[in-house]
Amino acid sequence: MPRHIADSEQIIEGRFALSVGPSSLPAPPGWQWVKLTDVARLETGHTPSRSHPEYWDGEIPWIGIKDARQHHGVIIMDTNQTVTQEGLDNSAARLLPTGTVCLSRTASVGYVVIMGRPMATSQDFVNWICSDALEPRFLQLLLLAEHDSLFRFGKGSTHTTIYFPEVQAFHICLPPLPEQRRIVSSLESLRARNFSAKEALDAIPALLERFRQSVLAAAFRGDLTADWRAQHPDVEPASKLLERIRAERRRRWEEAELEKMRAKGNLPKNDSWKAKYEEPASIDFGPLPELPEKWCWASVDDLLPATEPLCYGVVQPGSETEGGIPLVRVCDLADGTVAMEQLRTISAAVDEEYARSRLNGGEVLVSVVGTIGRVAIAPPEARGANIARAVARLSFTSSIPVNWAAAWLSAPYMQDRLNRDAREVARKTLNLSTLQRAPIPLAPLEEMSKLVTIIVHSIDSVHRVETAHKVIQKTSDTLEPALLAKAFRGELVPQDPNDEPASVLLERIRAEREAAAGSAPKRPRGRRPAA
Repeated sequence: MPRHIADSEQIIEGRFALSVGPSSLPAPPGWQWVKLTDVARLETGHTPSRSHPEYWDGEIPWIGIKDARQHHGVIIMDTNQTVTQEGLDNSAARLLPTGTVCLSRTASVGYVVIMGRPMATSQDFVNWICSDALEPRFLQLLLLAEHDSLFRFGKGSTHTTIYFPEVQAFHICLPPLPEQRRIVSSLESLRARNFSAKEALDAIPALLERFRQSVLAAAFRGDLTADWRAQHPDVEPASKLLERIRAERRRRWEEAELEKMRAKGNLPKNDSWKAKYEEPASIDFGPLPELPEKWCWASVDDLLPATEPLCYGVVQPGSETEGGIPLVRVCDLADGTVAMEQLRTISAAVDEEYARSRLNGGEVLVSVVGTIGRVAIAPPEARGANIARAVARLSFTSSIPVNWAAAWLSAPYMQDRLNRDAREVARKTLNLSTLQRAPIPLAPLEEMSKLVTIIVHSIDSVHRVETAHKVIQKTSDTLEPALLAKAFRGELVPQDPNDEPASVLLERIRAEREAAAGSAPKRPRGRRPAA
Protein backbone atom coordinates (compact mmCIF):
# COMPACT_ATOMS: atom_id res chain seq x y z
CA MET A 1 0.00 0.00 0.00
CA PRO A 2 1.35 3.49 -0.89
CA ARG A 3 1.49 4.80 2.68
CA HIS A 4 3.28 7.99 1.70
CA ILE A 5 0.20 9.24 -0.18
CA ALA A 6 -2.34 11.21 1.87
CA ASP A 7 -6.05 10.40 1.68
CA SER A 8 -8.20 12.63 -0.50
CA GLU A 9 -9.99 15.35 1.43
CA GLN A 10 -12.84 15.36 -1.11
CA ILE A 11 -16.21 13.85 -0.33
CA ILE A 12 -17.79 12.23 -3.38
CA GLU A 13 -20.99 10.34 -2.70
CA GLY A 14 -21.69 7.08 -4.49
CA ARG A 15 -25.18 5.86 -5.24
CA PHE A 16 -25.79 3.36 -2.45
CA ALA A 17 -23.03 2.12 -0.17
CA LEU A 18 -19.71 3.49 -1.44
CA SER A 19 -18.16 6.94 -1.26
CA VAL A 20 -14.90 8.83 -1.31
CA GLY A 21 -14.65 10.25 2.20
CA PRO A 22 -17.29 9.86 4.91
CA SER A 23 -20.79 9.62 3.45
CA SER A 24 -23.90 11.43 4.60
CA LEU A 25 -26.15 8.74 3.11
CA PRO A 26 -28.25 7.01 5.79
CA ALA A 27 -27.18 3.50 6.81
CA PRO A 28 -29.85 0.76 6.96
CA PRO A 29 -30.52 -0.65 10.46
CA GLY A 30 -27.54 -2.62 11.72
CA TRP A 31 -25.24 -1.29 8.96
CA GLN A 32 -22.28 0.98 9.59
CA TRP A 33 -20.35 3.39 7.38
CA VAL A 34 -16.67 2.51 7.66
CA LYS A 35 -13.44 3.37 5.91
CA LEU A 36 -12.70 0.46 3.58
CA THR A 37 -9.06 0.22 4.67
CA ASP A 38 -10.31 -0.41 8.24
CA VAL A 39 -11.81 -3.73 7.13
CA ALA A 40 -9.54 -4.62 4.18
CA ARG A 41 -5.84 -4.21 3.52
CA LEU A 42 -5.15 -2.18 0.39
CA GLU A 43 -2.50 -3.55 -1.95
CA THR A 44 -1.21 -2.44 -5.34
CA GLY A 45 0.29 -4.22 -8.33
CA HIS A 46 3.17 -3.83 -10.74
CA THR A 47 4.49 -5.06 -14.08
CA PRO A 48 7.88 -6.83 -14.05
CA SER A 49 10.28 -5.53 -16.67
CA ARG A 50 9.45 -6.74 -20.16
CA SER A 51 13.12 -6.52 -21.08
CA HIS A 52 13.84 -9.54 -18.85
CA PRO A 53 12.32 -12.67 -20.43
CA GLU A 54 13.24 -14.63 -17.30
CA TYR A 55 10.62 -12.62 -15.38
CA TRP A 56 7.79 -13.97 -17.52
CA ASP A 57 6.03 -17.27 -18.38
CA GLY A 58 6.43 -18.68 -14.91
CA GLU A 59 4.01 -20.38 -12.53
CA ILE A 60 2.47 -17.28 -10.93
CA PRO A 61 -0.76 -15.93 -12.52
CA TRP A 62 -0.58 -12.20 -13.27
CA ILE A 63 -3.82 -10.25 -13.80
CA GLY A 64 -3.93 -7.63 -16.55
CA ILE A 65 -6.81 -5.55 -17.90
CA LYS A 66 -7.65 -8.19 -20.53
CA ASP A 67 -8.11 -10.78 -17.77
CA ALA A 68 -10.33 -8.47 -15.75
CA ARG A 69 -12.45 -7.75 -18.81
CA GLN A 70 -12.87 -11.48 -19.50
CA HIS A 71 -13.69 -12.36 -15.87
CA HIS A 72 -15.53 -9.19 -14.81
CA GLY A 73 -17.83 -9.82 -11.88
CA VAL A 74 -16.67 -13.37 -11.15
CA ILE A 75 -13.80 -15.35 -9.63
CA ILE A 76 -10.68 -15.58 -11.80
CA MET A 77 -8.70 -18.83 -11.84
CA ASP A 78 -6.38 -18.39 -14.83
CA THR A 79 -4.70 -15.45 -16.53
CA ASN A 80 -3.38 -14.76 -20.02
CA GLN A 81 0.11 -14.06 -18.70
CA THR A 82 2.20 -15.48 -15.86
CA VAL A 83 5.32 -14.31 -14.08
CA THR A 84 8.18 -16.01 -12.27
CA GLN A 85 9.22 -15.66 -8.65
CA GLU A 86 12.27 -13.82 -9.94
CA GLY A 87 9.94 -11.38 -11.69
CA LEU A 88 8.14 -10.69 -8.40
CA ASP A 89 11.39 -10.37 -6.48
CA ASN A 90 12.65 -7.73 -8.89
CA SER A 91 9.50 -5.60 -9.09
CA ALA A 92 6.94 -3.98 -6.83
CA ALA A 93 4.42 -6.70 -7.75
CA ARG A 94 3.32 -8.92 -4.86
CA LEU A 95 1.78 -12.34 -4.59
CA LEU A 96 -1.68 -11.76 -3.10
CA PRO A 97 -3.83 -14.42 -1.43
CA THR A 98 -6.95 -16.24 -2.61
CA GLY A 99 -10.03 -14.06 -2.13
CA THR A 100 -8.30 -10.76 -2.91
CA VAL A 101 -10.72 -8.33 -4.60
CA CYS A 102 -9.16 -6.52 -7.57
CA LEU A 103 -10.54 -3.33 -9.16
CA SER A 104 -9.19 -1.80 -12.36
CA ARG A 105 -8.56 1.89 -11.75
CA THR A 106 -6.96 3.19 -14.98
CA ALA A 107 -8.07 3.53 -18.65
CA SER A 108 -10.61 0.67 -18.30
CA VAL A 109 -12.09 1.66 -14.95
CA GLY A 110 -14.52 -0.60 -13.12
CA TYR A 111 -13.59 -4.20 -13.91
CA VAL A 112 -13.68 -6.18 -10.68
CA VAL A 113 -12.56 -9.76 -10.06
CA ILE A 114 -11.80 -12.01 -7.08
CA MET A 115 -8.64 -14.12 -7.06
CA GLY A 116 -9.48 -17.83 -7.05
CA ARG A 117 -5.88 -18.63 -6.09
CA PRO A 118 -2.77 -16.63 -5.18
CA MET A 119 -1.93 -14.16 -7.97
CA ALA A 120 -0.23 -10.86 -8.74
CA THR A 121 -1.66 -7.91 -10.64
CA SER A 122 -0.48 -5.05 -12.82
CA GLN A 123 -0.36 -1.48 -11.56
CA ASP A 124 -3.74 -0.90 -13.25
CA PHE A 125 -5.43 -2.42 -10.18
CA VAL A 126 -6.08 -1.65 -6.57
CA ASN A 127 -6.53 -4.79 -4.48
CA TRP A 128 -8.17 -5.47 -1.13
CA ILE A 129 -7.45 -8.38 1.18
CA CYS A 130 -10.63 -8.56 3.23
CA SER A 131 -10.66 -9.00 7.00
CA ASP A 132 -13.08 -11.24 8.90
CA ALA A 133 -15.56 -8.33 8.90
CA LEU A 134 -15.96 -8.23 5.12
CA GLU A 135 -16.98 -10.94 2.65
CA PRO A 136 -14.90 -10.59 -0.56
CA ARG A 137 -17.91 -11.42 -2.75
CA PHE A 138 -19.95 -8.73 -0.95
CA LEU A 139 -17.27 -6.15 -1.76
CA GLN A 140 -17.12 -7.30 -5.40
CA LEU A 141 -20.89 -7.01 -5.82
CA LEU A 142 -20.87 -3.60 -4.16
CA LEU A 143 -18.23 -2.38 -6.64
CA LEU A 144 -20.39 -3.77 -9.47
CA ALA A 145 -23.40 -1.89 -8.14
CA GLU A 146 -21.38 1.33 -7.89
CA HIS A 147 -19.87 1.01 -11.39
CA ASP A 148 -21.13 4.43 -12.52
CA SER A 149 -19.91 6.07 -9.30
CA LEU A 150 -16.37 4.81 -9.91
CA PHE A 151 -16.08 7.08 -12.95
CA ARG A 152 -17.06 10.07 -10.81
CA PHE A 153 -14.39 9.10 -8.31
CA GLY A 154 -11.77 9.29 -11.07
CA LYS A 155 -10.20 12.10 -13.05
CA GLY A 156 -9.36 12.60 -16.71
CA SER A 157 -11.44 13.58 -19.73
CA THR A 158 -9.96 11.12 -22.24
CA HIS A 159 -8.98 8.24 -19.94
CA THR A 160 -10.44 8.14 -16.45
CA THR A 161 -8.10 7.14 -13.62
CA ILE A 162 -8.98 6.68 -9.96
CA TYR A 163 -5.92 7.96 -8.10
CA PHE A 164 -4.68 6.59 -4.79
CA PRO A 165 -5.79 9.50 -2.57
CA GLU A 166 -9.39 8.74 -3.59
CA VAL A 167 -8.94 4.95 -3.29
CA GLN A 168 -7.49 5.30 0.21
CA ALA A 169 -10.50 7.42 1.17
CA PHE A 170 -13.08 4.83 0.04
CA HIS A 171 -15.85 4.28 2.59
CA ILE A 172 -18.43 1.50 2.43
CA CYS A 173 -21.69 0.95 4.23
CA LEU A 174 -21.10 -2.38 5.97
CA PRO A 175 -23.94 -4.75 6.97
CA PRO A 176 -23.67 -7.39 9.69
CA LEU A 177 -21.62 -10.35 8.48
CA PRO A 178 -24.59 -12.79 8.30
CA GLU A 179 -26.54 -10.22 6.30
CA GLN A 180 -23.60 -9.80 3.92
CA ARG A 181 -23.74 -13.54 3.29
CA ARG A 182 -27.52 -13.49 2.78
CA ILE A 183 -27.17 -10.63 0.30
CA VAL A 184 -24.45 -12.47 -1.61
CA SER A 185 -26.47 -15.71 -1.70
CA SER A 186 -29.65 -13.98 -2.85
CA LEU A 187 -27.90 -11.89 -5.49
CA GLU A 188 -26.03 -14.88 -6.90
CA SER A 189 -29.26 -16.85 -7.19
CA LEU A 190 -31.18 -13.98 -8.81
CA ARG A 191 -28.32 -13.04 -11.13
CA ALA A 192 -27.99 -16.67 -12.26
CA ARG A 193 -31.70 -16.77 -13.11
CA ASN A 194 -31.43 -13.43 -14.90
CA PHE A 195 -28.41 -14.70 -16.85
CA SER A 196 -30.36 -17.80 -17.95
CA ALA A 197 -33.27 -15.61 -19.04
CA LYS A 198 -30.89 -13.36 -21.00
CA GLU A 199 -29.37 -16.37 -22.75
CA ALA A 200 -32.86 -17.46 -23.81
CA LEU A 201 -33.68 -13.93 -24.97
CA ASP A 202 -30.42 -13.66 -26.88
CA ALA A 203 -31.32 -16.79 -28.84
CA ILE A 204 -34.65 -15.36 -30.05
CA PRO A 205 -33.37 -13.12 -32.92
CA ALA A 206 -31.56 -16.06 -34.55
CA LEU A 207 -34.67 -18.25 -34.17
CA LEU A 208 -36.87 -15.54 -35.70
CA GLU A 209 -34.47 -15.15 -38.63
CA ARG A 210 -34.50 -18.91 -39.19
CA PHE A 211 -38.30 -18.84 -39.15
CA ARG A 212 -38.37 -15.93 -41.59
CA GLN A 213 -36.01 -17.70 -43.97
CA SER A 214 -37.89 -20.99 -43.71
CA VAL A 215 -41.17 -19.24 -44.58
CA LEU A 216 -39.60 -17.62 -47.64
CA ALA A 217 -37.95 -20.87 -48.74
CA ALA A 218 -41.22 -22.79 -48.37
CA ALA A 219 -43.15 -20.08 -50.22
CA PHE A 220 -40.90 -20.18 -53.29
CA ARG A 221 -40.86 -23.98 -53.31
CA GLY A 222 -44.63 -23.78 -53.60
CA ASP A 223 -45.11 -25.72 -50.36
CA LEU A 224 -47.46 -23.14 -48.83
CA THR A 225 -49.91 -23.24 -51.73
CA ALA A 226 -49.75 -26.93 -52.68
CA ASP A 227 -53.38 -27.50 -51.64
CA TRP A 228 -54.47 -24.36 -53.48
CA ARG A 229 -52.91 -25.60 -56.73
CA ALA A 230 -54.63 -28.95 -56.33
CA GLN A 231 -57.97 -27.14 -56.05
CA HIS A 232 -57.27 -24.85 -59.04
CA PRO A 233 -55.92 -27.07 -61.84
CA ASP A 234 -57.19 -24.79 -64.63
CA VAL A 235 -55.47 -21.58 -63.50
CA GLU A 236 -53.63 -19.59 -66.20
CA PRO A 237 -49.90 -20.49 -66.22
CA ALA A 238 -47.37 -17.85 -65.27
CA SER A 239 -45.81 -18.03 -68.74
CA LYS A 240 -48.90 -16.24 -70.13
CA LEU A 241 -48.50 -13.51 -67.50
CA LEU A 242 -44.85 -13.10 -68.51
CA GLU A 243 -45.84 -12.72 -72.17
CA ARG A 244 -48.23 -9.90 -71.25
CA ILE A 245 -45.59 -8.21 -69.06
CA ARG A 246 -43.06 -8.28 -71.91
CA ALA A 247 -45.62 -6.92 -74.37
CA GLU A 248 -46.63 -4.18 -71.94
CA ARG A 249 -42.96 -3.31 -71.36
CA ARG A 250 -42.41 -2.75 -75.08
CA ARG A 251 -45.70 -0.87 -75.53
CA ARG A 252 -44.85 1.61 -72.76
CA TRP A 253 -41.40 2.16 -74.20
CA GLU A 254 -42.87 2.92 -77.64
CA GLU A 255 -45.36 5.36 -76.11
CA ALA A 256 -42.56 7.13 -74.25
CA GLU A 257 -40.38 7.33 -77.38
CA LEU A 258 -43.25 8.72 -79.47
CA GLU A 259 -43.90 11.35 -76.82
CA LYS A 260 -40.24 12.40 -76.92
CA MET A 261 -40.30 12.70 -80.72
CA ARG A 262 -43.59 14.54 -80.65
CA ALA A 263 -42.19 17.03 -78.14
CA LYS A 264 -39.33 17.72 -80.56
CA GLY A 265 -41.72 18.03 -83.52
CA ASN A 266 -40.04 15.08 -85.18
CA LEU A 267 -42.74 12.46 -85.77
CA PRO A 268 -41.45 9.27 -87.44
CA LYS A 269 -42.37 8.43 -91.05
CA ASN A 270 -42.09 4.66 -90.54
CA ASP A 271 -41.51 2.06 -87.79
CA SER A 272 -37.75 1.82 -88.13
CA TRP A 273 -37.32 3.67 -84.80
CA LYS A 274 -38.84 0.68 -83.01
CA ALA A 275 -35.65 -1.28 -83.69
CA LYS A 276 -33.95 0.83 -81.00
CA TYR A 277 -35.92 -1.05 -78.35
CA GLU A 278 -33.62 -3.09 -76.12
CA GLU A 279 -35.02 -6.45 -75.13
CA PRO A 280 -34.73 -7.17 -71.41
CA ALA A 281 -31.56 -8.91 -70.29
CA SER A 282 -31.85 -12.65 -70.57
CA ILE A 283 -31.87 -14.72 -67.43
CA ASP A 284 -28.59 -16.01 -66.10
CA PHE A 285 -29.85 -19.53 -65.61
CA GLY A 286 -27.10 -21.54 -63.93
CA PRO A 287 -28.42 -24.16 -61.49
CA LEU A 288 -31.95 -23.07 -60.50
CA PRO A 289 -34.40 -24.62 -58.05
CA GLU A 290 -37.21 -26.68 -59.53
CA LEU A 291 -40.47 -24.71 -59.77
CA PRO A 292 -44.01 -25.95 -59.11
CA GLU A 293 -46.28 -26.69 -62.05
CA LYS A 294 -47.42 -23.61 -64.01
CA TRP A 295 -44.69 -21.41 -62.54
CA CYS A 296 -41.92 -20.01 -64.75
CA TRP A 297 -38.63 -18.16 -64.54
CA ALA A 298 -38.06 -14.56 -65.64
CA SER A 299 -35.08 -12.26 -65.36
CA VAL A 300 -35.27 -9.27 -63.02
CA ASP A 301 -34.94 -7.05 -66.10
CA ASP A 302 -38.06 -8.70 -67.60
CA LEU A 303 -40.09 -7.18 -64.80
CA LEU A 304 -38.61 -3.66 -64.88
CA PRO A 305 -40.13 -1.02 -67.22
CA ALA A 306 -37.75 -0.09 -70.04
CA THR A 307 -38.45 3.55 -69.16
CA GLU A 308 -37.27 3.05 -65.54
CA PRO A 309 -34.23 0.79 -65.78
CA LEU A 310 -32.30 -0.58 -62.86
CA CYS A 311 -29.95 2.10 -61.50
CA TYR A 312 -27.87 3.14 -58.55
CA GLY A 313 -27.71 6.63 -57.08
CA VAL A 314 -25.49 9.43 -55.84
CA VAL A 315 -21.75 8.76 -55.99
CA GLN A 316 -20.55 11.85 -54.09
CA PRO A 317 -23.32 13.17 -51.82
CA GLY A 318 -21.27 16.03 -50.40
CA SER A 319 -21.89 17.52 -46.98
CA GLU A 320 -25.14 17.36 -45.03
CA THR A 321 -27.56 20.02 -46.26
CA GLU A 322 -30.13 21.49 -43.88
CA GLY A 323 -33.56 21.26 -45.48
CA GLY A 324 -32.05 19.26 -48.35
CA ILE A 325 -33.17 16.13 -50.19
CA PRO A 326 -33.28 12.90 -48.12
CA LEU A 327 -30.74 10.27 -49.18
CA VAL A 328 -31.25 6.53 -48.60
CA ARG A 329 -28.03 4.67 -47.74
CA VAL A 330 -27.34 1.00 -47.01
CA CYS A 331 -27.52 1.65 -43.27
CA ASP A 332 -31.07 2.96 -43.75
CA LEU A 333 -32.38 -0.35 -45.14
CA ALA A 334 -33.75 -2.38 -42.24
CA ASP A 335 -36.57 -4.84 -41.59
CA GLY A 336 -37.77 -4.66 -45.19
CA THR A 337 -38.35 -0.92 -45.19
CA VAL A 338 -36.48 2.39 -45.03
CA ALA A 339 -35.66 4.01 -41.68
CA MET A 340 -36.94 7.43 -42.76
CA GLU A 341 -36.24 9.07 -39.41
CA GLN A 342 -32.46 8.70 -39.78
CA LEU A 343 -31.91 9.79 -43.39
CA ARG A 344 -29.18 12.33 -44.08
CA THR A 345 -29.71 14.96 -46.78
CA ILE A 346 -28.02 16.21 -49.95
CA SER A 347 -28.26 19.49 -51.79
CA ALA A 348 -30.86 20.10 -54.49
CA ALA A 349 -28.03 20.52 -57.02
CA VAL A 350 -26.64 17.03 -56.30
CA ASP A 351 -30.15 15.57 -56.40
CA GLU A 352 -30.78 17.19 -59.79
CA GLU A 353 -27.61 15.59 -61.13
CA TYR A 354 -29.03 12.20 -60.17
CA ALA A 355 -32.67 12.77 -61.14
CA ARG A 356 -32.77 9.26 -62.66
CA SER A 357 -32.55 7.62 -59.22
CA ARG A 358 -35.24 9.61 -57.41
CA LEU A 359 -37.85 7.58 -55.58
CA ASN A 360 -41.63 7.65 -56.01
CA GLY A 361 -42.33 5.15 -53.24
CA GLY A 362 -43.00 1.47 -53.85
CA GLU A 363 -39.61 0.64 -55.41
CA VAL A 364 -37.52 -2.28 -54.19
CA LEU A 365 -34.11 -1.15 -52.92
CA VAL A 366 -31.15 -3.54 -52.74
CA SER A 367 -27.72 -2.87 -51.28
CA VAL A 368 -25.02 -3.63 -53.86
CA VAL A 369 -21.79 -2.35 -52.25
CA GLY A 370 -20.20 -3.47 -48.99
CA THR A 371 -23.09 -5.24 -47.33
CA ILE A 372 -24.72 -7.14 -50.21
CA GLY A 373 -28.40 -8.02 -50.35
CA ARG A 374 -30.20 -5.83 -47.84
CA VAL A 375 -33.70 -5.45 -49.28
CA ALA A 376 -36.38 -2.87 -48.52
CA ILE A 377 -39.50 -1.45 -50.12
CA ALA A 378 -39.48 2.34 -50.30
CA PRO A 379 -42.49 3.63 -48.33
CA PRO A 380 -44.83 6.30 -49.79
CA GLU A 381 -43.17 8.98 -47.62
CA ALA A 382 -39.87 8.29 -49.43
CA ARG A 383 -41.28 10.00 -52.54
CA GLY A 384 -38.80 12.62 -53.72
CA ALA A 385 -35.86 11.10 -51.83
CA ASN A 386 -32.76 9.86 -53.64
CA ILE A 387 -30.47 6.86 -53.14
CA ALA A 388 -26.75 6.43 -52.59
CA ARG A 389 -24.29 4.72 -54.93
CA ALA A 390 -24.36 1.55 -52.81
CA VAL A 391 -28.14 1.14 -53.26
CA ALA A 392 -29.85 -0.15 -56.41
CA ARG A 393 -33.39 0.91 -57.32
CA LEU A 394 -35.72 -1.66 -58.93
CA SER A 395 -39.06 -0.24 -60.12
CA PHE A 396 -40.97 -3.48 -60.71
CA THR A 397 -43.97 -3.56 -63.01
CA SER A 398 -47.34 -3.18 -61.34
CA SER A 399 -48.34 -6.50 -62.95
CA ILE A 400 -46.74 -8.37 -60.05
CA PRO A 401 -47.02 -7.67 -56.31
CA VAL A 402 -43.99 -5.67 -55.17
CA ASN A 403 -43.86 -7.77 -51.98
CA TRP A 404 -43.35 -10.85 -54.16
CA ALA A 405 -40.20 -9.40 -55.72
CA ALA A 406 -38.87 -8.12 -52.38
CA ALA A 407 -39.54 -11.44 -50.67
CA TRP A 408 -37.75 -13.38 -53.44
CA LEU A 409 -34.69 -11.14 -53.23
CA SER A 410 -34.67 -11.70 -49.44
CA ALA A 411 -35.12 -15.48 -49.70
CA PRO A 412 -32.21 -17.82 -48.86
CA TYR A 413 -31.50 -18.88 -52.46
CA MET A 414 -31.20 -15.31 -53.75
CA GLN A 415 -29.27 -14.04 -50.75
CA ASP A 416 -26.68 -16.76 -51.29
CA ARG A 417 -26.61 -16.07 -55.01
CA LEU A 418 -26.26 -12.29 -54.72
CA ASN A 419 -23.37 -12.61 -52.28
CA ARG A 420 -21.72 -15.30 -54.39
CA ASP A 421 -22.00 -13.19 -57.55
CA ALA A 422 -20.58 -10.06 -55.89
CA ARG A 423 -17.00 -9.21 -56.76
CA GLU A 424 -14.25 -7.80 -54.57
CA VAL A 425 -13.01 -4.45 -55.89
CA ALA A 426 -12.15 -1.83 -53.27
CA ARG A 427 -15.22 -3.21 -51.52
CA LYS A 428 -17.49 -6.12 -52.24
CA THR A 429 -19.71 -5.00 -55.14
CA LEU A 430 -22.62 -6.52 -57.03
CA ASN A 431 -22.70 -5.30 -60.63
CA LEU A 432 -26.05 -3.99 -61.86
CA SER A 433 -25.80 -6.16 -64.97
CA THR A 434 -25.59 -9.21 -62.71
CA LEU A 435 -28.68 -8.07 -60.84
CA GLN A 436 -30.54 -7.45 -64.13
CA ARG A 437 -29.94 -11.04 -65.22
CA ALA A 438 -30.79 -12.53 -61.83
CA PRO A 439 -33.66 -15.06 -61.93
CA ILE A 440 -37.04 -14.42 -60.37
CA PRO A 441 -39.89 -16.96 -60.31
CA LEU A 442 -43.40 -16.10 -61.42
CA ALA A 443 -46.42 -17.99 -60.21
CA PRO A 444 -49.95 -17.68 -61.60
CA LEU A 445 -51.23 -14.26 -60.52
CA GLU A 446 -53.83 -15.58 -58.08
CA GLU A 447 -51.29 -17.88 -56.46
CA MET A 448 -48.77 -15.05 -56.16
CA SER A 449 -51.38 -12.90 -54.42
CA LYS A 450 -52.20 -15.70 -51.99
CA LEU A 451 -48.52 -16.36 -51.23
CA VAL A 452 -47.82 -12.67 -50.69
CA THR A 453 -50.64 -12.55 -48.14
CA ILE A 454 -49.11 -15.51 -46.28
CA ILE A 455 -45.59 -14.06 -46.46
CA VAL A 456 -46.64 -10.58 -45.30
CA HIS A 457 -48.68 -12.05 -42.42
CA SER A 458 -45.75 -14.24 -41.34
CA ILE A 459 -43.19 -11.42 -41.54
CA ASP A 460 -45.54 -9.08 -39.66
CA SER A 461 -45.77 -11.73 -36.94
CA VAL A 462 -41.98 -11.86 -36.79
CA HIS A 463 -41.81 -8.07 -36.47
CA ARG A 464 -44.34 -8.13 -33.62
CA VAL A 465 -42.29 -10.73 -31.77
CA GLU A 466 -39.11 -8.74 -32.46
CA THR A 467 -40.71 -5.61 -31.03
CA ALA A 468 -41.87 -7.48 -27.93
CA HIS A 469 -38.43 -9.05 -27.61
CA LYS A 470 -36.74 -5.63 -27.62
CA VAL A 471 -39.07 -4.41 -24.86
CA ILE A 472 -38.45 -7.52 -22.74
CA GLN A 473 -34.71 -7.36 -23.37
CA LYS A 474 -34.60 -3.72 -22.34
CA THR A 475 -36.46 -4.63 -19.14
CA SER A 476 -34.05 -7.52 -18.57
CA ASP A 477 -31.07 -5.19 -18.97
CA THR A 478 -32.40 -3.00 -16.15
CA LEU A 479 -33.12 -5.93 -13.82
CA GLU A 480 -29.59 -6.56 -12.57
CA PRO A 481 -28.84 -2.89 -11.76
CA ALA A 482 -32.19 -2.77 -9.95
CA LEU A 483 -31.33 -5.88 -7.93
CA LEU A 484 -27.93 -4.49 -6.99
CA ALA A 485 -29.46 -1.17 -6.00
CA LYS A 486 -32.04 -2.92 -3.84
CA ALA A 487 -29.35 -5.07 -2.21
CA PHE A 488 -27.13 -2.15 -1.22
CA ARG A 489 -30.01 -0.07 0.07
CA GLY A 490 -30.63 -2.90 2.51
CA GLU A 491 -33.93 -3.90 0.88
CA LEU A 492 -33.17 -7.23 -0.81
CA VAL A 493 -33.02 -9.64 2.12
CA PRO A 494 -34.79 -9.55 5.50
CA GLN A 495 -32.78 -8.17 8.39
CA ASP A 496 -32.37 -10.42 11.40
CA PRO A 497 -32.46 -8.69 14.81
CA ASN A 498 -30.25 -11.50 16.12
CA ASP A 499 -27.41 -10.50 13.77
CA GLU A 500 -24.48 -8.85 15.47
CA PRO A 501 -24.62 -5.20 14.28
CA ALA A 502 -21.74 -4.08 12.10
CA SER A 503 -20.76 -1.47 14.71
CA VAL A 504 -20.36 -4.16 17.38
CA LEU A 505 -18.45 -6.40 14.96
CA LEU A 506 -16.09 -3.57 14.09
CA GLU A 507 -15.53 -2.66 17.73
CA ARG A 508 -14.77 -6.28 18.60
CA ILE A 509 -12.30 -6.61 15.71
CA ARG A 510 -10.66 -3.33 16.71
CA ALA A 511 -10.31 -4.52 20.28
CA GLU A 512 -8.86 -7.85 19.17
CA ARG A 513 -6.31 -6.05 17.00
CA GLU A 514 -5.30 -3.73 19.83
CA ALA A 515 -4.96 -6.67 22.22
CA ALA A 516 -2.88 -8.59 19.70
CA ALA A 517 -0.67 -5.56 19.13
CA GLY A 518 -0.25 -5.04 22.90
CA SER A 519 0.77 -8.66 23.54
CA ALA A 520 3.29 -8.78 20.71
CA PRO A 521 6.86 -8.99 22.07
CA LYS A 522 8.72 -5.74 21.76
CA ARG A 523 11.93 -5.70 19.82
CA PRO A 524 14.80 -4.73 22.18
CA ARG A 525 16.48 -1.45 21.45
CA GLY A 526 20.15 -1.65 20.74
CA ARG A 527 22.54 0.47 22.84
CA ARG A 528 24.37 3.30 21.21
CA PRO A 529 28.03 2.42 21.05
CA ALA A 530 30.29 4.45 23.34
CA ALA A 531 32.17 7.27 21.80
